[in-house]
Amino acid sequence: MTEESSGSSNTIEFVLDQAKEDEMKRILLLVYDALKEGGYNPISQIVGYLLSGDPTYITTHNNARSLVRRIDRDELLKAVVRSYLGE
Repeated sequence: MTEESSGSSNTIEFVLDQAKEDEMKRILLLVYDALKEGGYNPISQIVGYLLSGDPTYITTHNNARSLVRRIDRDELLKAVVRSYLGE
């Protein structure tokens, strides 16, 4: 992750390389599958985790909780927003 600051603005831009984004996606898909296998609503559980930072939203099934904690939540949120907006 590289932090860039633009001029006098207090905005910090986080730049991720493609390999990091691919790894986040791989982990998120594994977590999604583990939640689904466990009978949970994967989207709701992942959103709960992202908003709260509380890892108990994620099941321990298939080591999903440990995996999701490898992802920086801020980086993941930025990647999700970028993807949603088509950038």
